[in-house]
Amino acid sequence: MSHRSTVSPSARATLSRVALVPGWVASVTVVAPFLAGVSIPPALQYVPLVVSAVLLGLPHGSVDHLAVARTRGERPDWQAIARIFALYGVVGGAYAVAWFLAPAAAFVLFIAVTWFHWGQGDLYALLALADADYLRSLPQRIGTVLVRGGLPMLVPLLAFPAWYRRVATDLVSLFAPDAAAAIGWAFRTDVRTALAVAYGALVVATLAVGFVRADARRPWLLDAGETLGLLAYFALVPPVLAIGVYFCLWHSLRHIARLLLVDDDATAALQNHDPTAALARFARDAAPLTAASLALLGGLYFLIPNPPESVPEWVALYLVFIAVVTLPHVVVVSIMDREQGVWV
Repeated sequence: MSHRSTVSPSARATLSRVALVPGWVASVTVVAPFLAGVSIPPALQYVPLVVSAVLLGLPHGSVDHLAVARTRGERPDWQAIARIFALYGVVGGAYAVAWFLAPAAAFVLFIAVTWFHWGQGDLYALLALADADYLRSLPQRIGTVLVRGGLPMLVPLLAFPAWYRRVATDLVSLFAPDAAAAIGWAFRTDVRTALAVAYGALVVATLAVGFVRADARRPWLLDAGETLGLLAYFALVPPVLAIGVYFCLWHSLRHIARLLLVDDDATAALQNHDPTAALARFARDAAPLTAASLALLGGLYFLIPNPPESVPEWVALYLVFIAVVTLPHVVVVSIMDREQGVWV
């Protein structure tokens, strides 16, 4: 990874604890009640997704206007910032229109893009924070992206098809209540069985190749432990709660760690063992566009044909907005991948 030569091992160790440990702790804490047979009221299961609008979730993409320039070792100027704004306007705007014209297809695209992006985020974390040097080949890295992204995007479909269908229907029905029938095929037993078999084989193959190629066992054990642990987590915890916690304390935190590593001032704070100062700098950078995003979310409410009335429908509106901003965000992160040699 291109930043390794400029970031001290102590800074990376500090950041690894900040970025990785909360996700592990949260996953164990959330899964424990379900292992004990304790149920959580459905309304409470939406809380992490609601909180993500202001804490970690939405903000983690609100530094995109600075991220590309910083990744290139440049100081963000107005031209660099304007290019990212234009990207969001064109790509995000086109995707927003797609929700109005073909909401079922837009939902499928949302799942596919998020599958790739969340796998992309974990691949970077394994390479940069866990020293997973056994991921040497392009097929291995693609396999890792598919496995890691499939944990939050596919496993809930296999384990909780009724919940998954309910959420999909809530999103699509904001635009066209009858359009949800177009994605009914994904919930058929034969389709889910085929997906489970193919995905299980991919998990086994990806981890097996990594085991053979790993010179040091600790990174591979971390990878395998996270993969199998998240597999159990998403198989046991209902999707809305599981994904809400994962979005905030797993995916978003790991991306924030990546942003800190390309910010010289934040990196200096990490090297001084002061992660609080580094995170405060991120919060300052993210605050303006987080506020602007919330304003745009409010504007979306007045545009959709069927405005939300219940908590699940409000969360569905938020997820549609997240979908719209995720597509240009993935473009930004992919540029960062290229600059940092993630796919080399």
